[in-house]
Amino acid sequence: MQTTEIYEPVVEQLARVEERLKSLVRVKFPLLSELLGHVYESSGKRVRPAITLLASNFHPHDSTKVEIMASAVELLHVATLIHDDTVDDSDFRRGKATISNLWGRNIAVLVGDYIFASSATFVCDTEHIGVIKRFSETIMELSSGELRELADSFNPNQTMESYYQRIYDKTASLFTTAGETGAILSGAPVDQSDALKEYSRELGMAFQIVDDILDFEGTPEEVGKPIGSDLAHGILTLPALIAMQMYPNDNPIPKFFVDRDDRDMLSTAVDMVQQPVVIDAAFAVAEERCSVSREALLSLPRNPSRDSLEELLNYVITRRN
Repeated sequence: MQTTEIYEPVVEQLARVEERLKSLVRVKFPLLSELLGHVYESSGKRVRPAITLLASNFHPHDSTKVEIMASAVELLHVATLIHDDTVDDSDFRRGKATISNLWGRNIAVLVGDYIFASSATFVCDTEHIGVIKRFSETIMELSSGELRELADSFNPNQTMESYYQRIYDKTASLFTTAGETGAILSGAPVDQSDALKEYSRELGMAFQIVDDILDFEGTPEEVGKPIGSDLAHGILTLPALIAMQMYPNDNPIPKFFVDRDDRDMLSTAVDMVQQPVVIDAAFAVAEERCSVSREALLSLPRNPSRDSLEELLNYVITRRN
């Protein structure tokens, strides 16, 4: 099922979110308008704001503040991508040239900062101090995740626990906030908001694990970067960690980390990680996370939005980009 079908219960709300995002492009500063226009032309599938909107549909409410929050969630995601691309020296994102590639790193950082600030003003418009606090904590977690990744680069002695903490900070924290705040702003009772928080956290963990699998199992066209790019940059993800556990003796990954110019050793390491037994084991972890996420939904009343949240789990496991 395509995301357009999954989003059916909130399609009108998503359209209003999209209009809010596009309204930011209409500024009187031509360069900034051009930069923001380029950012939104490279937009993704809006998974995070869709979660916010779907999570709000278990309790009667005025949708305005939820839509504002959904817009803030997407802006925070976009700002994070710009900063990530700048830190990682990425030339392309979803097949389009990055801001740092076209305009340089300094401008990219400033555009990311502008969008970060825009997301914060949106959250303030919800007038909910708990949501504002949670959003601020999420920014801290996102930054911590990126710092963890940089600090651990080319370190072969990482643990599964450190990997899971990193992907929670870098990815799942924003998913968690998307679902939890949608429920809170709808006025949902605590048990419902807690269920949607757990659903969103586990979905976010699975989402990043599948991303990490696609770095080895996809094609350059699907993932938008060379296969094995994470490993080439010294980033240990779940498939690589599993391969190191399965083949502890004479493993090529630590050897490559010592001699980063040895492209033959990198190729050998990528070939090892690409083995079906490794990829299948990584997918099993993602599927387990999705099972926990699906279990959290069972306490919620069945309605079209719950059906969509369940379908989103299927999409996360089967997506190719």
